[in-house]
Amino acid sequence: MLASRWPISRKSSDPLDVAADMSELFTPITLRDLTVRNRVWVAPMCQYSATDGVPNDWHLVHLGSFARGGAGLVMTEATAVCPEGRISPSDTGIWNDEQVGAWHRITDFLHDQGAATAIQLAHAGRKASTHAPWVGGYVEDADGGWTPLGPSAEAFPGLRQPEAMTKAHLVDVVTAFGAAAERALAAGFDVLEIHAAHGYLLHEFLSPLSNHRDDEYGGSFENRVRLLLDVVAEVRRRVPSGVPLLVRVSATDWTDGGWDAAQSVALARLLAEAGVDLVDTSTGGNVRAEIPVGPGYQVPFAERIRRETGVPTGAVGLITEPKQAEEIVASGQADVVLLARALLREPHWPLLAAHELGVERGQGVDWPVQYERAALD
Repeated sequence: MLASRWPISRKSSDPLDVAADMSELFTPITLRDLTVRNRVWVAPMCQYSATDGVPNDWHLVHLGSFARGGAGLVMTEATAVCPEGRISPSDTGIWNDEQVGAWHRITDFLHDQGAATAIQLAHAGRKASTHAPWVGGYVEDADGGWTPLGPSAEAFPGLRQPEAMTKAHLVDVVTAFGAAAERALAAGFDVLEIHAAHGYLLHEFLSPLSNHRDDEYGGSFENRVRLLLDVVAEVRRRVPSGVPLLVRVSATDWTDGGWDAAQSVALARLLAEAGVDLVDTSTGGNVRAEIPVGPGYQVPFAERIRRETGVPTGAVGLITEPKQAEEIVASGQADVVLLARALLREPHWPLLAAHELGVERGQGVDWPVQYERAALD
């Protein structure tokens, strides 16, 4: 357990053993009209536990534990903008009023714990109509599945054959993202993130490995980024100017001839011009590839985008230790870190990290009053 590795008192000559008034990880960050209390953010984590797209008590407790544990911003799982945009029949959604009401109950609790709230707006594209990963495979129509949509009629290995999207489909998807953004604000979310990573629809259009269209949405870089920029423009048009907008990208396909870091840098410049405030930088997911996984293995991509464009970035991927996270932010490799597995193992990771880094209570993080008697001194 994370806490067992950390001493109660902090005495060290290690230069990375940061003094309380020097911690960048627990410094607030402001995007547009929103100030987030610290730089430890919750990455989207699919739970495959909703019915008809409606989040429930599982989602309340799952997300609420991270807010209680001190995270600055808590983001939902990939939340579908339309029914056919779900990865699985058990995904959450934001396409109707019932879902808005259910999400509002959750955002109210997150806000009560001092966290900012974010929703990841998503369309699964050709990776839709699948079972939860602990089941595996795809869902047939007879079992509640549907025909996926993609840039081209080419299946992701092992999944259903998609239908190549028509111009009408593209218009519908752009409109669905805009409507979902409006509903998300009605549900109490502070931040919107557009999911353009991990081999889902918008990433499928970006990558020449999955986009083989011969119209204005395929071929050249300018054409392949068009749908994502259309979505960004529609969302920006439909929400107030003070609302922060993020985009998650897969900075590389890890495959020759695919989407890569140089294209991600060029895209980041276009996203910033279109009104995106931070690029949440992941990798992979569009094709099967060998990925050199290791601690912080995706951080260099966030650092390159930030360095070459000046666009704020979020770093993700095997960020597990407080000093590691502190160094990423303090050295300017990224503006925030987004954690997933580390938070599943220890939902109070931010509170314990603040203790290890010597951060005073109330400086970007604090224990819930109900836990004060058990808080570390």
